[in-house]
Amino acid sequence: MSVNPDKEYEQLRVSGLHAFYGESHILHGIDLVVNRGELVTLLGRNGAGRSTTLKAIMNMVGRRTGSIMINGEETMSCAPHHIARLGVGYCPEHRGIFSSLSVQENLTLPPVVRSGGMSLEEIYTMFPNLYERRTSQGTKLSGGEQQMLAMARILRTGANMLLLDEITEGLAPVIVEKLGEVLVALKEKGLTIVLVEQNFHFAAPLADRHYVVEHGQIVEEIGAHELTEKQSVLNGYLGV
Repeated sequence: MSVNPDKEYEQLRVSGLHAFYGESHILHGIDLVVNRGELVTLLGRNGAGRSTTLKAIMNMVGRRTGSIMINGEETMSCAPHHIARLGVGYCPEHRGIFSSLSVQENLTLPPVVRSGGMSLEEIYTMFPNLYERRTSQGTKLSGGEQQMLAMARILRTGANMLLLDEITEGLAPVIVEKLGEVLVALKEKGLTIVLVEQNFHFAAPLADRHYVVEHGQIVEEIGAHELTEKQSVLNGYLGV
């Protein structure tokens, strides 16, 4: 595995990424770059390949080809646990918390993959709801609290690049607003965030750049400063 010293500001570079589930060809040559400290969204309709892109970055698909560079290191031959040790934290759409364990047990269980993970005190300051529910089992949490817990677990590990899949889906507006505040705080801490999001109104004010995914390909890249002039184009892709 070689490291390219000229790419110190690029935390993630995906080139010509194809991904397969069995015989199904889902991604058809994804190309994207995410720089350190950026918040970048993957926008598109359901089934476009956005969630599969995150899974492919983690090597959690059936087969993949192309190139995925993380911190300048080629990771196509890496196992998922090695990718996590490069500082990548993945929050799946189904959240994946341990429902039989308490909030605090969920937060103390994840292994530390690198230094810089948030302490319990820092977690509870960022997510005061979790402090109030720290002795509650996962099954007793609301959908919003489960989502906060899923994100908090990643932050405990020391991950500095977060892959977040549909974190606002099905949640009450007050919880969505809180998650937006958390993303702003994490960005201010210097974390890199790749966000798959259906709620464009949530994502628009947060992101530095947007990639639009359609039929397993990137069809548009839109900077935050271009949103107004390209709004009609974006609405067409999103079916708004």
